[in-house]
Amino acid sequence: MKQQHKIVVVGLGYIGLPTASMLATKGHQVLGVDVNPKAVDTINQGKIHIVEPDLDILVKSAVHSDNLKASLTPEAADVFILAVPTPFKHNDDASKTPDISYIEAATEAICPVLEEGNLVILESTSPVGTTERIRDIIADKRSDLQKIYVAHCPERVLPGHILRELVDNDRIVGGVDTASAEKARDLYKSFCNGEIVLTDSRTAELAKLVENSYRDVNIAFANELSLVTDKLGINVWELIRLANRHPRVDILSPGPGVGGHCIAVDPWFVISSAPELTPLIRTAREVNDSKPEWVIRKVIAKAERFKKPVIGCLGLAFKANIDDLRESPALDITRKLIASGVGEVKACEPNVHGDFNEFPLYELTEVLRDADILLLLVDHDEFKLIDKEFLKEKVLIDTRGIWR
Repeated sequence: MKQQHKIVVVGLGYIGLPTASMLATKGHQVLGVDVNPKAVDTINQGKIHIVEPDLDILVKSAVHSDNLKASLTPEAADVFILAVPTPFKHNDDASKTPDISYIEAATEAICPVLEEGNLVILESTSPVGTTERIRDIIADKRSDLQKIYVAHCPERVLPGHILRELVDNDRIVGGVDTASAEKARDLYKSFCNGEIVLTDSRTAELAKLVENSYRDVNIAFANELSLVTDKLGINVWELIRLANRHPRVDILSPGPGVGGHCIAVDPWFVISSAPELTPLIRTAREVNDSKPEWVIRKVIAKAERFKKPVIGCLGLAFKANIDDLRESPALDITRKLIASGVGEVKACEPNVHGDFNEFPLYELTEVLRDADILLLLVDHDEFKLIDKEFLKEKVLIDTRGIWR
């Protein structure tokens, strides 16, 4: 019989909550900790505060089995998993310096309840050296403890498919020493079917950053192609489809930019560690960061033919069929179109409910009825099903290629 543990998961967001729920359904006693009282209350009712397919079923099952509880404060446990944000220090910081203060705060919060032989795992995507920083904070705060195991196991799941990929994807586990890596591997074996590969913590940290930097460079190539094809009057999606028929070519799809807390962020962590050695990664980031402004210019040019156009912005999330707005180019574009005063902006985001109050959201039927210009920003399933009859009289700007 597999050993069951008392586990504290700090951070109940898009990674922490699915991980905590998965561990709970495997028989571990899990306490989820978050600074948001509303999230804590929601989870303790067996409900969820984020959108992810089937997560509501998993959380309900875990809570009703008494294996999952949520709290504002940590308790003594065998294992502590940190899944807190790692943003930039300042939104307007051109150097995009990583901010690990949430990780440091989470580490300090668990220090009073740590016990000899505990395992601390960092899941948050982090700049190189962060796991060692956790080790050093614990050593400073709890010098009475002889041995605390510390490891990094970066998440590498796709929103919308998190529960399946938590189980099936291979995992990298990097320890500050071999014993820490092995101890973390044993925990992940309790729910992971994928291969678990051991390394040191610094290599594990950089591996996650490299995975997303690779994808960012590929997307930048596609986005740059979309600019060229627009100038030449060529359909970029047809071009990429034809080019990808080559057996060694795999170009990704262009879009209005790159969002989410991975691909839009992680390359800057690599750049910050060696700015003089990463011109390619920086250029790719700059190409993708500039794409929203190009989209806005396209809309403004189309709006000139109207006296006061209604602009329907379809989608605010950073990718299809989720509610995650982090680093979303669609949200950035919509904000800037509203601020520009180029017309009346009506935004539709079918996956966001309740807590969003930055600007009004409209039902899809109303946007389709009223809009002179339809700007497709996210390829949600609802938008793919729109009857083409509704589009005939509209000016269409499709940044995702679903209406071609």
